[in-house]
Amino acid sequence: MSPLIKITKEEVNTLPLEAYEGPVTLVESPSSLAAALKDLRRETVLGFDTESRPAFKKGQNYQASLIQLAGESCVWLFQIKKLPTLDGLWKLLADGEIIKAGVAIADDIKKLRDLQDFQPRGFVEIADLTQQAGILNTGLRSLTGLLLNFRISKRAQVSNWARSDLSEAQVQYAATDAWVSRCLYLHMLDLGNRAGSLQPGSASA
Repeated sequence: MSPLIKITKEEVNTLPLEAYEGPVTLVESPSSLAAALKDLRRETVLGFDTESRPAFKKGQNYQASLIQLAGESCVWLFQIKKLPTLDGLWKLLADGEIIKAGVAIADDIKKLRDLQDFQPRGFVEIADLTQQAGILNTGLRSLTGLLLNFRISKRAQVSNWARSDLSEAQVQYAATDAWVSRCLYLHMLDLGNRAGSLQPGSASA
């Protein structure tokens, strides 16, 4: 890639709209958590994101309500308030052998550590990889447009993620963000392997 690559908001808006259309598993009980963790242990690269109830006033800050992990053929959405314990999931998030890739993940990790402290391992900030490649954009939507040639909707971003029953739009939005994160990481990994210049890094909290 040549240096100082960027895409404008107007250019992103001209791209076709796409969303994740594959299987989604809502994890909202101890049994579904156990099944999800069993499947997730077979993955080597996961797209990662979290969602929180939006804050509209200065000083407001809400805990994470949803954790999204996207694998090769499924996306898992963990509804935190419905699960009595997330110990197994924290162990997965502390496993350095499984990559968890996302955009702007520092705040996500902090919010999760506020819920229950753990040592994050295997996390990769995709914006670090794209900046190494000379890309000026750092947001998920713009990076998707630039690297994957489609745009994603952000309409559900400020919806109430603390609600007990997520809407279809929320489920698709949350799954799409995690899926796109995985796609972006694999895209950058492929570029790095071909160029011999990019090295996947891990984020620490």
